[in-house]
Amino acid sequence: MQFRHSKHDVFIPDNTDPWTALRRVTHLGIVSHQDDLEIAAYHGITECFHDKNKWFGGVVVTDGAGSPRKGAYASYTDEEMQKERLLEQRKAAFVGEYSIQIQLGYPSEEVKRPRHEPCIADLKFILEHAQPEILYLHNPCDRHDTHVATFLRCIEALRDLPKEMRPKKVYGCEVWRKLDWLLANDKVMLSVDKHPHLLRPLLGVFDSQIAGGKRYDLAEEGLRHANATYFDSHTTDGAESLNFAMDMTPLIEDDQLDMEQFATRFVRRLEDDVRERVRRFM
Repeated sequence: MQFRHSKHDVFIPDNTDPWTALRRVTHLGIVSHQDDLEIAAYHGITECFHDKNKWFGGVVVTDGAGSPRKGAYASYTDEEMQKERLLEQRKAAFVGEYSIQIQLGYPSEEVKRPRHEPCIADLKFILEHAQPEILYLHNPCDRHDTHVATFLRCIEALRDLPKEMRPKKVYGCEVWRKLDWLLANDKVMLSVDKHPHLLRPLLGVFDSQIAGGKRYDLAEEGLRHANATYFDSHTTDGAESLNFAMDMTPLIEDDQLDMEQFATRFVRRLEDDVRERVRRFM
């Protein structure tokens, strides 16, 4: 199993044959950076954990270059930090019992190129052979440039596949712009109550990020409880922890849908809701 960038890495936590490990995947996450999977695709990880009929697969597209560092990592070169982050992602895959963990190793600037063929070809290869039922991606309203670019490359790869080989569901998940602003009817509510103990060890292996001053472990735990509590003001909580997502499935059901217009439609609906609510009480 070979990929196009020289820095690619394939890790199989249970030492299964790589082809078997890829083909048994039912829930797949494709994200930009190390630790994005454990934030954006946490629902898929918990759905598959200790379930022999479901397997989570993770794909990290970029090489992790340019991350902030201080403390024990302050003197690390960029190359050393990339190696550290690759190893941390392997540790997370072991803790979460992923079927397969693939790191493609592309620099962010390459992923940002429209229709970047090597990246799209690698993504298409993975999707073609895994054929997951559920796919977790970044969402197009995220405020991190690389996240949005990775999302676009993934949709381009999906649209290169025959429709019968595409996932049943595609979710655009929250990382750098949270999705609590979506209207209730536009939110996909992913309950992450299963295995509540799993979040801290999964994110805790990313020591280079946490020690560098970003307490993702605490932030994500608090966010998920907040999502569940603040989802609705007039009902009791139906779950203890929620991740919010956008349903991106229409983009792979209709290849003619414009991705920009599809994304901004969510924003326009929010604008209409705010305008109508203010006018109602003026």
